[in-house]
Amino acid sequence: MSKILAAVAWPYANGPRHIGHVSGFGVPSDVFSRYQRMAGNDVLMVSGSDEHGTAIQVQSDKEGLTPQQTADKYHRIIVEDLQNLGLSYNLYTRTTTGNHASVVQELFRALHANGYVVAKTQLGAISPSTGRTLADRYIEGTCPICGFDGARGDQCDNCGNQLDPIDLIDPHDRNTGETPKFVETEHFFLDLPSLAGSLKNWLATRQDWRPNVINFSMALIKDLKPRPITRDLDWGIPIPLDDWRDNPMKSIYVWFDAVIGYLSASIEWAKRQGDPEAWRSWWQNPDARSYYFMGKDNITFHSVIWPGILLGANGQGDLGGVPSAFGRLDLPTEIVSSEYLTMSGSKVSTSRSNVILVRDFLRDFGPDALRYFISVAGPENQDTDFTWDEFVRRTNTELANEWGNLVNRSISMAFKNGGVIPTADTLQDIDQAVLATAAAGFTTVGNLLDRAHFKQAITEAMRVVSAANKYLSDTEPWKLKDDPRRRDTILHTSLQLVSDANTMLTPFLPHASERIYQALHNGQAGWAAMPDMVEVSEEGHDDYLVLTGDYGDQLARWQSQPLVAGTPLAKPAPLFAKLDETLGQTGPDWAPITSD
Repeated sequence: MSKILAAVAWPYANGPRHIGHVSGFGVPSDVFSRYQRMAGNDVLMVSGSDEHGTAIQVQSDKEGLTPQQTADKYHRIIVEDLQNLGLSYNLYTRTTTGNHASVVQELFRALHANGYVVAKTQLGAISPSTGRTLADRYIEGTCPICGFDGARGDQCDNCGNQLDPIDLIDPHDRNTGETPKFVETEHFFLDLPSLAGSLKNWLATRQDWRPNVINFSMALIKDLKPRPITRDLDWGIPIPLDDWRDNPMKSIYVWFDAVIGYLSASIEWAKRQGDPEAWRSWWQNPDARSYYFMGKDNITFHSVIWPGILLGANGQGDLGGVPSAFGRLDLPTEIVSSEYLTMSGSKVSTSRSNVILVRDFLRDFGPDALRYFISVAGPENQDTDFTWDEFVRRTNTELANEWGNLVNRSISMAFKNGGVIPTADTLQDIDQAVLATAAAGFTTVGNLLDRAHFKQAITEAMRVVSAANKYLSDTEPWKLKDDPRRRDTILHTSLQLVSDANTMLTPFLPHASERIYQALHNGQAGWAAMPDMVEVSEEGHDDYLVLTGDYGDQLARWQSQPLVAGTPLAKPAPLFAKLDETLGQTGPDWAPITSD
């Protein structure tokens, strides 16, 4: 049994999340984690709501709330959505906890003591109308390197180069359109150039990463610059150094505090399990594997900056040093980055009002339809355009007609012919061949899931479904009333195929898989565990919601489970409702298709 850390990108708590967000961090990480648990590995899946920074303040001003009230409001909404989507976090927490602040401050102190955090003066952007500091990510302009119109003040998403707001051509506040005023201010910087050698050596060992990730990361190493890790902002974690800690207008930059959340969430999880040192099995274990899930706009932070922080805090950077109070921490095994889910060719983004909210989608179509679409047609390797037409087609032809119909007619025929799983007689070649196809699927699909190749994996699982449908069509058990022994053998084989395919589809479609398992096992529940939403407490802080769960007791295992003849069957009900074809042309009323 291996220790597997699934470190999932932290969604920003300045509004509800849309389907583009969960296509990058949510569904892929859950599919992976569910598979690894079924394969017998010990998974720790952690994340939380990212709640500091200017974006929260901007949203607070819009709504007339305090930053904490805004974080509380949207954290709750996000937690509810992720629970309803079935994301099996061991802990989904938040960054406004005392635990998180203490972990962040400890790594800051370690980096500073080892010489990887240095003070520098820079030009900071100020809003002329409000006098408030503008976050780098909220300043946009033209990239001076590649000419991309829409580069941010911290980096260009087109060429990947690190930028400062002052570097941009025609910089402007994304929210107001104002040209910022630049003034001198002193801040701490992560001295990435002093980590470049160690980072390059480490990246050279990452042979199995997705090509887009490793190529992008190696290109960044060539021109690393010191990166600011503090801001002129009163909504954030205080800087833990003398002459700085009591300054209410200086805080740790949100990007620095967010990536450390993977460690702080692991530590919080361990404390809540009653074993404060348990996190070390995933962070200080040469046999453990860690996978980081995100959209491509976060590659820089996870493939270069976060490993740089870890190397510096470990004392393993170019300047040497001693480990932090946590000891030496393991670097990522793999960065699992998805591309963008677009809508009619433009990034699905709340900032561009071209958005399909997760909660609206789940309310009308349920979680598994979204999970299936993201898995089979999502942006795993390239930007993918979500269209209602494609969603309707996939749901109707693949989920409803192929998979749902196979389950329904297999169970229906057996239910009508005795109401139990029938007894199989001697298997013929055609029976053995299709069962062998299913058996081989466990290896093929499992290997693909272990390598985070989700689109190929679900495609291979659906090949088993297609083979099972063809088997039923070829053997025609409904015509064998005069040969009940052969009919029952075919029906038993068909139900075994349903069971095997259901196991392979469980990481993708956990809600439907639970219903199918119950139908085949006399109503027995507990096949695919779901997350719980729990109110927790922390000394000195208000109670807050987390997602958590104990997934070790679930029945799902990555293997064929032979069906027991005579087990009562439940009367089948349709798994997936077919969608009205017109939805593909109109969209729902809350996300209508409009012509330009």
